[in-house]
Amino acid sequence: MNKTVAFFGLGHMGGPMTVNLLKAGFSVSGFDPVPELLDLAASHGVKRSASPLETIAGADFVVSMLPNGEDVEALYIDREKLLDRIDKSALVIDCSTVAATSSKRLIAEAQKRGMSAIEAPVSGGVAGAAAGTLSFMCGGEAAHVERAREVLQHMGSNVFHAGPAGAGQTAKMCNNMLLAIHMIGTAEALQLGVDNGLDPKVLSAIMLKSSGANWSLEKYNPYPGVMEKVPASNKYEGGFMVKLMCKDLGLAQQAATASRSYTPLGSLARNLYGLHSLAGNDELDFSSIQRLVGKIN
Repeated sequence: MNKTVAFFGLGHMGGPMTVNLLKAGFSVSGFDPVPELLDLAASHGVKRSASPLETIAGADFVVSMLPNGEDVEALYIDREKLLDRIDKSALVIDCSTVAATSSKRLIAEAQKRGMSAIEAPVSGGVAGAAAGTLSFMCGGEAAHVERAREVLQHMGSNVFHAGPAGAGQTAKMCNNMLLAIHMIGTAEALQLGVDNGLDPKVLSAIMLKSSGANWSLEKYNPYPGVMEKVPASNKYEGGFMVKLMCKDLGLAQQAATASRSYTPLGSLARNLYGLHSLAGNDELDFSSIQRLVGKIN
C-alpha cells in the first residue's frame, strides 16, 4: 500500500519536492496559505487540503518546508498544535532552515508526546529540489533519521546524520554562510574581469579549471548570460531569495555570538546582503548580489 506524506510549504523548494515524492509513488497531501502555490501543487497531483488538520489525516510522514522558526513552532506547537493531532506512529521531518533552538524545541515536544521527529534542512537550491539531488543535514535520533531515508532518498542524493537535535541546523548554518561568502567572491571576480575587458563566459571557464573553482561558479553562475537555467539568466527570478539568505546569515551571526566564534567574512557577507536587501532586492535570488558589485540591470 502506498504511504502518505503530509507536506507543509509548497513554494520554490517544497513544490518540486512534492513532485518527486509523487513520482516515487507516495500519496501526498499538501497545504500552503498561498492559494496560487496550492493550485500549482494540485495540478501536479498533490491532494489539496483546506487546513493543516485536514492535511495530516492518515499521514505516515509529515514534512514541512517553512520560511522561519516562528512558523515551524506555530504549526506544530503554539497555534495549530499539530503535535497533539498527528498520529503517534507518524514521523515528523522538518526541512526548514531555522535556529537550532527551534528544532530542539520541536523534537523535544514530539518526544514528550511519544512521537518521533527530526530536523532535516537542505542544501542544493531550487534546481536541486527539482532534480531530486538535495543534501539533507539531519539532526535527531539515529533510528529516526534512518526511518526518514525512506522519504528523503526520493528528494535528495545525500542524507547526512549530523548529530543530535540542533546539529542539522548548525551544519546548514555553516554551509550557507560559506555559500554567501563564495557567491560574493565569485561575483566580485567576474565583475573585475568584465570591467577589464574579459568575456564573463571565458573568465568563468578559466576559473573553473583553476584554483578559484567553487560551487557558485560551477552550478549557479551569478553573471547574466553565462549559464542557462539559473536565476542570473532569468532576471534573478525563481531561486533562493535574498531575504532568506539574510535570515540564514543572521542565524550564523547569532550562533557565532553565543559560541564566541569569530567569523569576520560571515559578518561582512551579512552586511553586504543586508545592503542589497535594503535596496529593494529581497525577492530576488541571492546570486543577484552581482548587481551590488557591478553594473548589472
